[in-house]
Amino acid sequence: MPIYAYKCGTCGHAKDVLQKISDAPLTTCPACGAEAFSKQVTAAGFQLKGSGWYVTDFRGGSGGSSAPATEAKSESAAPAAAPAAAPAPAAPSSTPSSSST
Repeated sequence: MPIYAYKCGTCGHAKDVLQKISDAPLTTCPACGAEAFSKQVTAAGFQLKGSGWYVTDFRGGSGGSSAPATEAKSESAAPAAAPAAAPAPAAPSSTPSSSST
């Protein structure tokens, strides 16, 4: 059964109502009793689930697992680069000592 959004034009009271399609629309506001309760036009909310949908073709699965794998590879590569970076600062430190002389 669909959920319809209603709003009172007099007091502004809003309510979501679960109704059959064949039910008559509500007209009386439950808050103030005015005959200004009307249906609102809202966007339909739905989500595509299951295999075979375009939404799932490019999300998650192999696409989601490949991104963390590259991050893990870059983290393992960073410690290997750190020892190589340590000798590099030693060489420039000897250069400033010769330039200060």
